[in-house]
This record gives sequence, C-alpha cells and structure tokens, in this order.
Amino acid sequence: MLNLLNPYFYLITLRNWLYDHGFLKIFKVEAPVVSVGNLSVGGSGKTSLVRYLAEELSSLRKVAIVSRGYKRRSKGFQLVYHQKKVVQNIENAGDEPYLLAKVFEKKGVDLVIIVDEDRVRGAKKAIKDFGANLILLDDGFQHRRLFRDIDFVLLKKKDLSQRVLPFGKLREPFSALKRATAFILTYQELSPFDFSFNQKPVFKLYRENWQILNHRLEVVNPKEMEFIAFCGLGDNQQFLHILNHLGLKIKRFIPLPDHYNYRGFNLFPYETYLTTLKDGVKLPWSENLFFLDFSIRVEGLLAFIKERLNL
Repeated sequence: MLNLLNPYFYLITLRNWLYDHGFLKIFKVEAPVVSVGNLSVGGSGKTSLVRYLAEELSSLRKVAIVSRGYKRRSKGFQLVYHQKKVVQNIENAGDEPYLLAKVFEKKGVDLVIIVDEDRVRGAKKAIKDFGANLILLDDGFQHRRLFRDIDFVLLKKKDLSQRVLPFGKLREPFSALKRATAFILTYQELSPFDFSFNQKPVFKLYRENWQILNHRLEVVNPKEMEFIAFCGLGDNQQFLHILNHLGLKIKRFIPLPDHYNYRGFNLFPYETYLTTLKDGVKLPWSENLFFLDFSIRVEGLLAFIKERLNL
C-alpha cells in the first residue's frame, strides 16, 4: 500500500522500465564487467567484497576498479591508484576508493582504481589507457548504463524487512532483483539467514580473522584494552555489534554520520580509540588510535566467477 503513495517508487520503476525496453541505452565495453552492489542504503559490505575480489582476480587479469567516488570533492575522471601507488588524495578520490588504494599499496597489489561519475567513460579509459581487461564496478547495481557480465547483489538480514525509500531504506523494490546474477548474503557470522529469489545462485559472506591494528601492526592482546570506539558508516550499529561479538571492552561508542570528514575531531592522549580502516585513513597517525580489520570468506564465489567469465 505504501508503494502506491510513494513518488520515488514510481520514478525508479519508470527508470528501470525505460532501460529494460531500450529507451535508455546500455553501453557494453571491451572487457568483462563484474558489478558489486546492493539493494539498500547503508553499509552492506560492498567495499570488503570489492577488496577481496580485486586481490584474488588481479593474479588472473589486469583489474580496474571503477567507482563513482561518493562525496568526493572532485568532478569527472580521476586516477586514484596506478603502478602500485596511491596517486590521489582522499578529498578527490572519495573514502572507499582511497581506502582500497591505501590497502593495495601496502600489499603491493597491481591494479588500477578510477573514480568517475560516468562509469561508462571510466571503464573505457581503464581499458584504453591502462590496459585493463577486467572491470570491477563498485556500487553498480543501480547504475544501469554500463552493461555487466556478472551482477552481484549483497543483502543483509535487515533488508528483508525494509520498504522502498523514503518509507524504508531500499533503493529499489525487491522486484528489481530479477536483474541480479547472484546474491551474496552478508554478515553471516553475526546474523545468519537464508534467502532465495527466482532460483538464482546464493553465496554467503563471513567476516573472519579479525585484527586490531595500529598503523598496520597487530595488537597481541586487544581484550586486555579498553576502547572508545567510533565510526562514520552507513550502518554504525554493525560496527558496535561486531565489537561486542568479539568481546572487546568498549568504554564509549560514538556513532558519526556516514563519510564523516573528522575536521576538528580530537583524540585525547590518555584514552585509547578504536575505529574502522575506512575512518582511520582520514585521521592523522596517533599512538592511541587503533583500527579493526578482517578478511572475508565466500565459499564457491571465485569458482563461479572463473567459470562464468572463462578465466
């Protein structure tokens, strides 16, 4: 009933109809495209999955990550990471592309990261100018202009009870899931759930191998420490839930707006702070600032991609 009263629902439905029936053009580039997206606003683990796929697939192909660069100050095409070096600042790159660039630089991963609000142009330049032969499209499910060979949609348990914006957090109705190639059910280590839609493949994502780092040095006994935790994510409660799940001592939790810029954010020297890698790259070095990092496991996903793309 709410959808019948929702102008946004009609706009997004009309937009999808125009793409589905060829009134709005979809562009195909000369390399396979793997899109990682979701159905809802807020965090769902897209950046972690893009990081995982980029690291794994870069040994098989010349990978380029193409992102909009949400909330960056720059416009147009920007090269963020090239020849194993970060070549752009966080203001012009955007939070997630810059975080990925810093992680890949530390690990020496050979790929390219590009931000461009015109993802078709960004993908074409990645192929022509940097020799990319596999495109990872970050946050791509709603970006219909660029054809994709694989369209992964991440879902978390909360999504299943949500409504379309502005009455809920869904960017599109569940009927849009017919476009997906496969679903990845996230946060399984905290909130396990099952889901099926049109008999499409389903994978489950687990976060594991948790580490607390101070500028990439692991802390041996984090449970003996007491932290003030803070973050500015799309879903701050997920961060707090995992801290509690890990049994860490949290003296205080400070939730901040997504993509918080941290200007004027002060760390007191007599306290110990814990945040995410995404937030940490925006803060200056400090002995009492720690970051939570992890790896992910998605059984069968890489084999699915290799078979689908003949890698």
